[in-house]
Amino acid sequence: MDGVEIPEYFICPISLQALQDPVTTITGITYERESIEQWLKTARGNPTCPVTKQPLPRDSVLTPNHTLKRLIQSWCALNSVNGIDGIPMPKSPIKKSQVLRLVKDLDLPDHSCTRALMKLEALAAENERNRACMVEAGLEKSMVLFIIKCFKEGKTAGLEESLRILHLIWNPSQEIKLLVRENQEFIDSLTWILRCKIDNHVAVKTHAMLVLQKTIDVVCQKLPERLNVDFFKDIITRVLRKRISKLAIKSALLVLTQVCLWGRNRVKIVEANAVYELIELELERPERNITELIFNLLAQLCSCAAGREQFLKHAGSIAMLSKRILRVSAATDDRALHILDSISKFSARDDAVLEMLRVGAVSKLCMVIQADCAPYLKKKAGEILRLHSNTWNNSPCIAVYLLTRYPR
Repeated sequence: MDGVEIPEYFICPISLQALQDPVTTITGITYERESIEQWLKTARGNPTCPVTKQPLPRDSVLTPNHTLKRLIQSWCALNSVNGIDGIPMPKSPIKKSQVLRLVKDLDLPDHSCTRALMKLEALAAENERNRACMVEAGLEKSMVLFIIKCFKEGKTAGLEESLRILHLIWNPSQEIKLLVRENQEFIDSLTWILRCKIDNHVAVKTHAMLVLQKTIDVVCQKLPERLNVDFFKDIITRVLRKRISKLAIKSALLVLTQVCLWGRNRVKIVEANAVYELIELELERPERNITELIFNLLAQLCSCAAGREQFLKHAGSIAMLSKRILRVSAATDDRALHILDSISKFSARDDAVLEMLRVGAVSKLCMVIQADCAPYLKKKAGEILRLHSNTWNNSPCIAVYLLTRYPR
């Protein structure tokens, strides 16, 4: 294909890839079917044509452009000697009846059940049209009930496929909200999976966390209030401590942050030893987005006395905090200063105050004031410095600065 230029009108304006299943909208522009369907599905407000910017209703008729498809096929045939492959014929979209037949097979013995799940997974991974058809056929409910059934019977066969399918077709519709919003049994099923000894456990447990994250996003207010310490221990010890995968860790942090909004859960999370595990995870220097999630969660946990106590018990906590300030992002700086502020105001034992000086946290606060930071961060750093200036200004490293800025 090197040196062969694909004609511009053979390219989808959205995906910028060669058209395989070209369809024309009411605005007269031709797109790849899957690309324009995804555009219409995810567009905020009233969707418009990506090219003309004219209104394009979500239920717009997409007309197959058979003439353009034949031209593309002819061009591919003429350029086959240059390494151009013919475009594959798009597969026919599945029908609701086909999905329902496969769902019936889930009640068959393990081998037939697993085969039906594998077919459903392959169809769900194929394209958005198949996934929409599956949602219409009620497959989300079938997958939730199947996972709960596995939990009750202690069986793991088919869990990997069912979790993948549910993750692929998950649609935050009213139906799925009604299905899981007060379903403690489904939450228990997902955390049970984290404890299971199962083949391909990394993939299975990662998808369990991804589905748990989506579930927590839509549950009612009462359900997070009823979560017990074991729920948090399963996430912290089975995912964070064992470093299952980056995706699983990120989902675990998002779940913990979400349920942390309920005050009683903060104490439960602390009791599950989350603060120690979060610090240990951060000491491994994860990616920036993970660091931001860790600091956000730590800031929430340190808003309670038990969280601050656990934070200060870790020998490297304040040093880690100090090291990250001004090195990751403004969001991390904000959360780090929030933690230092909480400690300085409510847990300022002599050893903690001296530790802040010894590991460079006080010097870093001085740097925040001098750095190109948001004004509110500078103000916050100044307030923390002012709280214990009588102790800290004896240090030869910062005495001049503190004496000039905050005289006794």
